[in-house]
Parts: sequence; C-alpha cells; structure tokens
Amino acid sequence: MAEDGRARTREFFTERAAGWEARFPDDGPAYEAAVAELGLRPGDAVLDAGCGTGRALPALRAAVGRRGTVLGFDLTPAMLEQAVSAGRHRHALPAVADVMRLPLRDGGLDAVFAAGLLSHLPDPAGGMRELGRVVRPGGRLALFHPVGRAALAARHGRAVAPGDLRAEPNLRPLLEAAGWRLTSYADEDRRYLALAVRL
Repeated sequence: MAEDGRARTREFFTERAAGWEARFPDDGPAYEAAVAELGLRPGDAVLDAGCGTGRALPALRAAVGRRGTVLGFDLTPAMLEQAVSAGRHRHALPAVADVMRLPLRDGGLDAVFAAGLLSHLPDPAGGMRELGRVVRPGGRLALFHPVGRAALAARHGRAVAPGDLRAEPNLRPLLEAAGWRLTSYADEDRRYLALAVRL
C-alpha cells in the first residue's frame, strides 16, 4: 500500500514538474521568510525534505554558509531535473530519496525544512518519525506551505477537511508521538508554517 502511495506521488509530480515554477512564480519570498524562521546557523546541516524544484535551497545555503551542508531530497526525478535546470543544485546536494527511508545516519542533521510534504506522505506519522531519527536532539523542523490551509483548499475547490493533519489540534499530537515538540504555528492566508524542536 505504501509503495502504491509513493508511485502515485511520483506520477503526480512527474506530470507537473515542467510547469511547476510557472504555476507558482511568486512564492520565492515566502520560502525565504520561512527559512529565516527556522533559525539556522552557519555550519549547520539541513535537509530540504521533498525539495521539489529546489525553491528553498538558495535560502538554506545562505543561512548555513559555505561550511554548512544542504541536502535536497525528492522522490520525483523530474522535479530534481527542474531544480538543476534552475541552477539550484549549486546550493545543495540534490538526490532522489524517499523521506520514509532516508539514507542518513541517526542524529546527523541540525534541521529539516519540508514544504508541502505532510499531505503527500503515505504514512505521515512514520514520516515524522523518520525525520526525527535523522535530526539531533534540540534540532528543528519547519513544515511550510506558501499559502494557508483555507487558501489551499479554495484553490482546489473544496473546504478545509476537519481531519486535516496540518490543523494544529491534529498536528501537535502527531509530532509529539514522533519525538517533536510544536513550538510555533501559523495558518494564515499567505503562509502556513509549523515549527518544532526534536526532543
């Protein structure tokens, strides 16, 4: 079942990869602002989990500096090809990788940035546990989207579902069960940003 979910996600993004940037041309400043709130320091190691076309990678590199490490992992090769075409591979080490089975050692990262990731995971609880596995205690997580839940639902012609995992009452226990503590939550028209700390 999980493999079916991965295949659907890969198919969904493969079909949209070439036009992804054109669909959302004005999101760059929102990514930069979200990265700034993650609180990265020079020399940190950070993963952009589900990096897509790599819009966060330049801001992540600027935050950690030349001595830092920026990884950009995505399940869909076509999205990473767009990141390379845009030159964003110069800011990170991009690779095809599954967020549910990261090729990283335990506790090796200082932070994870994840834009639009949660709703595409076949097992959100397992995905949050896996992200927690690779982040050191005290490390940070940013779950981001350039528009809030209501705006995103309206974009797709539907109402916000009460069971939406991104809603604060649902997200907080999900993260806690995976070893994270939610420290900040914003769900506004022009951004969604949940910040957490690794316990």
